[in-house]
Amino acid sequence: MASIFTKIVNGEIPCYKIAENDKYLAFLDVFPLVHGHVLVIPKVETDYIFDIADADLAEMMVFSKSVAKAIKAAVTCKRVGVAVIGLEVPHAHIHLVPMNTVNDINFTQAKLKPSAEELSDMAEKIRSKFN
Repeated sequence: MASIFTKIVNGEIPCYKIAENDKYLAFLDVFPLVHGHVLVIPKVETDYIFDIADADLAEMMVFSKSVAKAIKAAVTCKRVGVAVIGLEVPHAHIHLVPMNTVNDINFTQAKLKPSAEELSDMAEKIRSKFN
């Protein structure tokens, strides 16, 4: 059975897209830790991030770097944190989280519940920062 992320890649479930290329997709987490929290996924469903081929994982990190730079330009933060948890969805993904304190990337804290308008506005704000 396809993961929720594969359904997003296939267009079966909508997302607030930030960037994509032929191999990777970045979109807003709809239940973010903080505003501007983005997920980066490979389009090919792979459960465990370290099962991705070395060259593809390197490309995914470079793609994530470009997304993180756009997040940093769009969202007031000291850093964009990177986390790979890998337990919540059986499809490898990288969390890019704008951070002002270490608690901003604490996955045990309550998630935000932004409106569709807030998510749409944030996605546009981040997309506008790509060169």
